Amino acid sequence: MSYNIFYFLVLLNIAFYTQEKNEILVDKVIINNILQDLQQFKINKSYKEINSIKNVTLRNKVSLYFEIKKSNGFQQHNVNDRLQHIVLKNRDENLTLLIDLLILTENEISYNNDRLKAFDFAYKGLEISKKLKNQFLQREFLILILKIYKNGIVNNDVNIEKYLHQLFTLSQNNNVYLFKYYTYKIYLNEIGLLKTDQKSKFDKRTEISLSNFKKLDSLINLFKKNNNLNIEYYHLKALIYSFNDSQLALQNLKYELKLLKAKNHIFFNKYKYENFKEIARKLTENKNYNEAINYLNKAKIFESKITPIRNKFVYNLYISEMYNGLNKKDSAFNAMKLAFQNSLSLNFKNQNNLISSLEVKNKTVEKEKEILELDAKRKQNLGLLVATISTLILISIIATLSLKNSKRKRKLAEQQKELETIKNLTLLKEQEITTINAMVDGQEKERKRIAEDLHDNLGSVLATLKLHFENLKINREKKKIDQKELFNKTENLIDEAYLKVRRIAHAKNSGVIANQGLLLALQMMAEKISSADKIQIEVIHFGLDKRLENTLEITLFRIIQELVTNIIKHADAKNATINISLYDKNLNIIIEDDGKGFDIKKVNLNNGMGISSIKTRVEHLNGTFKVDATLGKGSSIIIDIPIS
Repeated sequence: MSYNIFYFLVLLNIAFYTQEKNEILVDKVIINNILQDLQQFKINKSYKEINSIKNVTLRNKVSLYFEIKKSNGFQQHNVNDRLQHIVLKNRDENLTLLIDLLILTENEISYNNDRLKAFDFAYKGLEISKKLKNQFLQREFLILILKIYKNGIVNNDVNIEKYLHQLFTLSQNNNVYLFKYYTYKIYLNEIGLLKTDQKSKFDKRTEISLSNFKKLDSLINLFKKNNNLNIEYYHLKALIYSFNDSQLALQNLKYELKLLKAKNHIFFNKYKYENFKEIARKLTENKNYNEAINYLNKAKIFESKITPIRNKFVYNLYISEMYNGLNKKDSAFNAMKLAFQNSLSLNFKNQNNLISSLEVKNKTVEKEKEILELDAKRKQNLGLLVATISTLILISIIATLSLKNSKRKRKLAEQQKELETIKNLTLLKEQEITTINAMVDGQEKERKRIAEDLHDNLGSVLATLKLHFENLKINREKKKIDQKELFNKTENLIDEAYLKVRRIAHAKNSGVIANQGLLLALQMMAEKISSADKIQIEVIHFGLDKRLENTLEITLFRIIQELVTNIIKHADAKNATINISLYDKNLNIIIEDDGKGFDIKKVNLNNGMGISSIKTRVEHLNGTFKVDATLGKGSSIIIDIPIS
């Protein structure tokens, strides 16, 4: 009973574990879909999908990440230092940890403006997602890293190309992320973070952006129903033409603004802010300073209240240029002075340098970790090699000893089998001698009986007959003797002598019935062989109510005995049957066994001293000899001998 309960509990645990594992796999797919929808600005769809996540912890964390992404830097969220501490100390590299790192990275980018911390979290998330082979999260962390670079002052970092290449490799089969790849490539190229040759630097930059934009054009056609991506598309298009065609750039910005006016969600406030700001810049370039100030003030309405220093920096930088255009030198100077102070507070340059040094530090730690892992692997491999060699040696010793023991046992078994065979053959020989002795004794007794019968019965009759003949001879001439009567008596005596001789001959041939002669010898042989418990032999007979001719019985006994010997020696049989029957002057003998049999095609019945010699003896008796054998199914010998 207790065993059944234990078995039930084990099965229950396995079922729960399997269910939990399946739920995690389903949750992983749902989270991947949510992240992809967020990249397409599908806010409502993402929100609905969150409730499908089975794991409560994951659902809550994804929900927090969604809120941070949704507010897009316009609402502060409760991401405390405790979460940072848990993440930094957490050694379980799993999906939950990766979502935590997404939350921390996005929070630092959008609200705290700490690019150094953001990069640290994103880099850690990228490395863990690589270990877990989670391509979706690798792409997410790569986009966040590129976003960190995009938000900084120009800093030509060689690692940007590396991150872009990784994103491109991972996005080959996903058009959404491929769109993001070209988007960031154009952004980073336009703000001078990608390498170009020095000849006509700006022209070359525009050429690269236009080349990438053609690829973006082919992708945007796949998202015709998605106006959200069109917002980013037209913003990028305006950015490309900023340096060489202000009018075309302004035209694309105003088309973007038209799309944004239909979007009331807080998520799009940042895009409205960027749009008004860029329109103000283009108007400044076209020397429409008053209209530019008007658009800059519209941008101020949508600026984030959470990052005031950054907003002030941008506003003061732009307004100083506009005041300068309006020839308001003092206002322009004061605005520029404030912008400079704001830039010091933002500390872009220092953070850029720290990010670069952090890259080096991370690579060094990575390399040291790799060296330690290789060393540990080498030691592990050495240990495995030693263990393998030791195991092989041990297995070789055990195998050698087992082989020797097996050979010894096999040899003993063969010797035992040989002894059993010799024992059975000895029994057969003893039986043969006993049978022959019995037959010889029988013959002696038969001769003695015949001699006694001749002496006691026939002798007196012959003596009387002799007297009658002598009497006839003496009284042949005498008339007084009745000659006819004497002849009649003599004739009667002759008849009596004939009958006695016939009776003696008939008594010799009538012999002994089923319990004597050949049959008795066969039964005794079968009984003795069976008593050894190696093979059971059964004798079945029919019609043997008379003795056969003595030499025939001896010949038949030796033939049957030799066939039984062959069964004991070669057949490995458990049972054998001797079936002997006499019907209509034909003696039929069938000897069968359930042994391993043999291939009759490989046995030459005309040569050798075994079956061929038996066949020859049977043929001398004018009989027929047939063999029926199959490998694995025993054998049958059929002998037919005519009896005259």
